[in-house]
Amino acid sequence: MLSEAAVPSISIPDLETLATSIHDDTAFVVLTEEVLRGRDIGRISTLLANQPSWSDLPFIILTSRGGPDRHSSARLSESLGNVTFLERPFHPTTFISFARSAMKGRRRQFEAHTRLEEISRLNETLEERVAIRTAELQRANRVLSEQIAQREDAEERLRQSQKLEAIGQLTGGVAHDFNNLLMAVLGNLGLLSKYVSHDPNAARLLEGATRGAQRGAALTQRLLAFGRRQDLTVRPTDMVGLIIGMDDLLIRSIGQNIELEKHLPRQLPRALIDANQVELALLNLAINARDAMPSGGKLVLSVRQERLSATRGELCAREYLVLSVSDTGHGMDAATLKRAIDPFFSTKGPGKGTGLGLSMIHGVAVQMNGALELTSVLNEGTTAELWFPATSEATLDEPVKPPVASSETAKLLRVLLVDDDALIAMSSVDMLVDLGHTVTEANSGKAALALLEAGNEFDLMITDYSMPGMNGAELARAALLLAPKMQILVASGYAELPSGAGIDLPKLGKPYSQSQLADEISKLFAGDE
Repeated sequence: MLSEAAVPSISIPDLETLATSIHDDTAFVVLTEEVLRGRDIGRISTLLANQPSWSDLPFIILTSRGGPDRHSSARLSESLGNVTFLERPFHPTTFISFARSAMKGRRRQFEAHTRLEEISRLNETLEERVAIRTAELQRANRVLSEQIAQREDAEERLRQSQKLEAIGQLTGGVAHDFNNLLMAVLGNLGLLSKYVSHDPNAARLLEGATRGAQRGAALTQRLLAFGRRQDLTVRPTDMVGLIIGMDDLLIRSIGQNIELEKHLPRQLPRALIDANQVELALLNLAINARDAMPSGGKLVLSVRQERLSATRGELCAREYLVLSVSDTGHGMDAATLKRAIDPFFSTKGPGKGTGLGLSMIHGVAVQMNGALELTSVLNEGTTAELWFPATSEATLDEPVKPPVASSETAKLLRVLLVDDDALIAMSSVDMLVDLGHTVTEANSGKAALALLEAGNEFDLMITDYSMPGMNGAELARAALLLAPKMQILVASGYAELPSGAGIDLPKLGKPYSQSQLADEISKLFAGDE
């Protein structure tokens, strides 16, 4: 009957053979009541108990007329599980219907098994995809965190740069005006010294006043450099030699209760620096360290060579010399350290600090393509590191200056002095007259041009650069059209005339002394002797 219904089947002679013939792909089993009567079906029961969770093998049991008794049917259902009883005799159609029903149920079991396997595979791949996506998100979060940190760092550097730029503009303007005041002070002190040279006490007082004014002039140069209005003289410099040359000054500055320790290897390349600015920076850092150790301590100076393989903050990838200044003072906490180079921020008490020292050092270091880096631990000390570009170039010798005529033998000239500041003009006129020159004053570029247009002849025009209405360069260009043979000397507190001045003229740095003025004039007219 099964063959006629196209249902593949095999015939098994006994239960022992049946136990070895049941497999996962068996669709159903047909048993007769007689083969089960009085037989041990424990082996088959064990086999069925170990089926996979998805499998429940159907059994069709052919019973005699009247069917099995209640006890037997319960025993078989418990032992075999999925049992259907079919009473004999039966019509073939009925048997085929039972067989197909069992096969349909078994097929659903296989389909469920397939779906379970697919779900399991999907779960496995889902976990894998979740793990991959989680790793991608973690990487994205790390990159985003790094980008946020870099952006915050860039914004902080920009804010710091803007603050330094603003304070630079302020200090540059103040320094320029201060330079003009010092010009008048130094000029008059120089002239006055000629009249009191016979009085030792007066000469001593004048010398003290002059030194004070000169220190003020040095400060203005630092302020102008900080404001980027004063060009730095950057040259290959022996850093170790520079520090050794400052020994006496450093020892006097820090006092006897502070131990000075130095680590200065000799075999180092040169540093590209402005030596004067680095000396001032080192002295400033040493004094800061001294103030941080009121009860004494140790100040350690060292120089080392470092190479950066990648850009770091304001430092690009290259070789550097690092000047380190470490103290054992009270140190700074993180909040104070973060503000340490802010303009006008000072950890010293009222009246003991301007708050500009570290800001100026930082600004000058950046101008030299370097940086100032600070580390500090509260109650342990502070380390300031100045990073400067290293070079294999040898130290350049200062050019030999040709001798100039002394003021006593210089040619007496007709001088047109142009300055909008009456105090400076008065001081400069006095110096020129004392040198024997004839001087005519003009308080603006327009007034100077009016004198030239009126036919007045001059051998030399000395003009301030920064004047309202018409600056020194504009005046010089217009004046040379009216008096092409006249020499022109531009006085300015800046190291170089601003770019775009459009004219190359000799420059006299403010504040200047009478001897410096005389020397510059002698250079201009050296060929006329």
